[in-house]
Amino acid sequence: MSSHVKRFLKQAALIAGKDLAIELSTGEIVTTSGFFAVLVAVIASLAFFAGQEATEGVAPGVIWVSVAFASVLAVGRTWQREREENALAGLLVLPVSRGAIFAGKAVSVAIFVGLVEAIVVPVSALLFSVDLIRMAPGLVLIALFATPGIAAVGTLFGAMTVRTRARDLVLASVFFPLLAPTLLAAVAGTRELFGGAETSELFDYLALMGVFGTVFTAGGVGLFDTIIDG
Repeated sequence: MSSHVKRFLKQAALIAGKDLAIELSTGEIVTTSGFFAVLVAVIASLAFFAGQEATEGVAPGVIWVSVAFASVLAVGRTWQREREENALAGLLVLPVSRGAIFAGKAVSVAIFVGLVEAIVVPVSALLFSVDLIRMAPGLVLIALFATPGIAAVGTLFGAMTVRTRARDLVLASVFFPLLAPTLLAAVAGTRELFGGAETSELFDYLALMGVFGTVFTAGGVGLFDTIIDG
């Protein structure tokens, strides 16, 4: 591994560590996002639950829509912290590459989203009578491939909207359309899993989510300097 890559990874870890340390002391992002995701899942279960059909047809959508909406809250709050007391300006003058700032922020957002998924999936499994023990390996695999794409898109466009007044509205308006490939693949893969498909049969969905996450991660690292300065 070259010294440049090592330095990049060290800088990204520093940025991610900062966000995680703040969250560890406050717990506000995971708490609020997790509560919101659970609330969406509970309301959806009361509105749509209709036996086994809901487990296969509705539960996958409920899980990933809950995660998507909670992700908007998590991303928005992550960047809101950087606005407070002009912290963003201090972050940008650090001797750290802009790509490493993006990577570090994306890692912290991915961890926040992963924690929300760890909350909402068991709750949804309980509400829709899903055999979580049997489905757990497949659900974990889908989450591992979907979360990087969610984090990369959210971090990239969170940075674009951080200086706008209506940033939450603007973020949501661009976040969901661009996240559609990952969400659709995650919902379809989860539906197939709940319908009895083996984990090996989910390759196409996993590949689509993997490509999407890779493209936006690479694009974020390359374009973040231009976006954050603009």
